[in-house]
Amino acid sequence: MRVHKNFMRALAVCTMSVSLAGGALANDDLQALISNSKDWAIQTGDYANTRYSKLNKINKDNVKNLQVAWTFSTGVLRGHEGGPLIIGDIMYVHAPYPNTVYALDLNNDGKILWKYEPKQDPNVIPIMCCDTVNRGVAYGDGKIFLYQADTTLVALDAKTGKPVWSVKNGEAADGSKGESGTSAPMVVKDKVIVGISGGEFGVRGALTAYNIKDGKQAWRAWSMGSDEETLIDPEKTTELGKPVGKDSSTKTWEGDQWKIGGGTTWGWYSYDAKLNLIYYGTGNPSTWNPSQRPGDNKWSMTIMARDADTGQAKWLYQMTPHDEWDYDGVNEMILADIPIDGKDRAVLVHFDRNGFAYTLDRETGELLVAKKYDPAVNWATEVVMDKSSKDYGRPTVVDKYSTAKQGEDVNTTGICPAALGTKDQQPATFSPKTKLFYVPTNHVCMDYEPYRVSYTAGQPYIGATLSMYPAPNSHGGMGNFIAWDAAKGEIVWSKPEQFSVWSGALATDGDVVFYGTLEGYLKAVDKDGKELYKFKTPSGIIGNVTTYEHKGKQYVAVLSGVGGWAGIGLAAGLTKGTDGLGAVGGYAGLSDYTALGGQLTVFTVPD
Repeated sequence: MRVHKNFMRALAVCTMSVSLAGGALANDDLQALISNSKDWAIQTGDYANTRYSKLNKINKDNVKNLQVAWTFSTGVLRGHEGGPLIIGDIMYVHAPYPNTVYALDLNNDGKILWKYEPKQDPNVIPIMCCDTVNRGVAYGDGKIFLYQADTTLVALDAKTGKPVWSVKNGEAADGSKGESGTSAPMVVKDKVIVGISGGEFGVRGALTAYNIKDGKQAWRAWSMGSDEETLIDPEKTTELGKPVGKDSSTKTWEGDQWKIGGGTTWGWYSYDAKLNLIYYGTGNPSTWNPSQRPGDNKWSMTIMARDADTGQAKWLYQMTPHDEWDYDGVNEMILADIPIDGKDRAVLVHFDRNGFAYTLDRETGELLVAKKYDPAVNWATEVVMDKSSKDYGRPTVVDKYSTAKQGEDVNTTGICPAALGTKDQQPATFSPKTKLFYVPTNHVCMDYEPYRVSYTAGQPYIGATLSMYPAPNSHGGMGNFIAWDAAKGEIVWSKPEQFSVWSGALATDGDVVFYGTLEGYLKAVDKDGKELYKFKTPSGIIGNVTTYEHKGKQYVAVLSGVGGWAGIGLAAGLTKGTDGLGAVGGYAGLSDYTALGGQLTVFTVPD
């Protein structure tokens, strides 16, 4: 093992890391590891969530020669999201429930150095809405951080796998409120950040920071509630440049509905060290029946920028007020510097489930671009960009596709996109070479029928049924892999796929972009979308492609294991049709192309 040497290397190069507010450095060894492209020390590739690698030994000329170097079975047959961490000579691999973690020796054919399998109450399984997924572990301060399905955050010694400390993140320690943990933690400075899942059970979302040394809670920012609970300053916190004002959340809900209002935080988090801001999105409001929660339902469906030290909100932007379609806003926030109107801007780019791609100034929250990234999107015509309008920043909803206006027990048909979204949590990637974003997308529409539902703690609180199907004129294809110009708000090219593209993408300095398909293919394309390579792994890919270098060779790694929302039909043994209650669905026909399985596949170009 080279853990000790790796730590020394990290200390040696940490002076090159980005300075933080107050002159401190963000967890010195982690910041250095992130800066070293040979490692993959954070699930998102870097704090900016670009999922871009500077490695180029695998490139557009030789990628066609990729071969499998080695494989590893996780032993779990549910959806495998996220990806491995690579730190020096050790790879850390996670699995869905029961959330096993393995440390593998890269010097010895992936020999298992240690294994950690937590003991959890299996009753957590039925409260996980969209398969028993987990999006990966985090590293920092010599620890591996695992966020378990039962909302336990545990710190493991990275050398031995022994627990150092653990804390229950869910508000109800016994899981009786339907809270679950699916997101990947993120370590920032001396804290580890985690969210919460369970919007379909009336869970109220929050983002929470724990001290990495001892697991003590540092701060918690609720998605909705009083100004004190949401860590919002009525005069200093802004939306689109204006102070949000007093009670900005509670006054947009009827009565105490906000207490079971959703807005969960199970997606990805990013961090700007210069601004010392954490960015993330909040999920759908509860219930899915919009008639039961009149108002804008703030701050669900919102991009949030918060101070990393205190959790205080600097700015907010609600993308889909009074969400009527289950368009979660949790997808990743990618931080990039791109030219807009001839001027370089430090921006945040977000591909929302609602089918619009947003480009904002990441310091001020100014909305710069908001355009559809799938031409099939029809629930709204546009996002109002006129700053003098009272509707500035709001979507213009098409009455025909409004589930609230159609009313309860009315089936609104032909809504695009489906609740799956034009993109769900599967992360896009950004290449600083091309200044383009490469995005895995869904091309799926739905019929949506709200119904009245009552709240019981720990029981489903959904309030709608839906069915999903390929978008019109899609020729049966349910997905596209696209290149996106975030400055112009335009699709540069689009590569159709038979099923939704549910894997995270990876761009590299070798002018190659990687992604996976639900049938199980790992694919490589060039910057123009030309397919250069494909290989079918044992199961559908909903994991995120990663890359690293070991002993002078570059490798590409991806988790196979069909599941997640897109593949829940297969994962749960439901292979007939795509209709279902709430989040229970799946693709008819996917079982003709792939089967369940949990496997890590590692590729390289042979000498």
